[in-house]
Amino acid sequence: MKFTISREAFLKPLVLVAGVVERRQTLPVLANILVGVEGDQLTLTGTDLEVELVGRVSLDQAGEDGSVTIPARKLMDICKSLPDHAMIEVAQTDEHVLVRSARSRFKLSTLPAADFPNVEDSPESFEFEVPQMALKQLVDQTGFAMAQQDVRYYLNGMLFEVAGDYLKVVATDGHRLAMHTVNLENSVDQTHQLILPRKGIIELSRLISDGEGDITLTFGNNHIRAVMPDFTF
Repeated sequence: MKFTISREAFLKPLVLVAGVVERRQTLPVLANILVGVEGDQLTLTGTDLEVELVGRVSLDQAGEDGSVTIPARKLMDICKSLPDHAMIEVAQTDEHVLVRSARSRFKLSTLPAADFPNVEDSPESFEFEVPQMALKQLVDQTGFAMAQQDVRYYLNGMLFEVAGDYLKVVATDGHRLAMHTVNLENSVDQTHQLILPRKGIIELSRLISDGEGDITLTFGNNHIRAVMPDFTF
């Protein structure tokens, strides 16, 4: 695996993906992010087994295909320390990755990509689209009411409900309750509900922008997936 990318193009998705990675991990590979190259497409994947985030970046020039896991915090700290507009070259050599930029050289240990956990799709799923701006409004206007460390774990998150032609979200900590609803373009026959944990809501809110375009949401038995142009959450 080998690719070259500008600091600015690399740093934004890297910071978001690395934000999913917990500092204290039970498995060493969970402290890493999965970096993969296929043609001119670079993908970055981070997970803590509860939340998985995949960032996609288009390279100016096609790199050498391959994938490997790299320590997330160290790679992010290296990129932050480089000057603006710097070009970064990342190349895999045996069990290490070399990061080069101008006269700077860094050597990081790696773990095989095959050891990286994969969040599987739920067998039963329901998919629909919602505007980014509408979803951001839903989260911003209800997220404050979520509980933080309540023993009633189901309060430490947000309820999503899709029924008819609307999407409703509800959050409560047992003392206050916030609810907001937006209309959908297409109606659904059945009612679908799930609770997204607090960390998932926080990470999702970081990704949503005020811009145009839709987000594709998929409800599964145990997961929710949000697909955006540059990220899959």
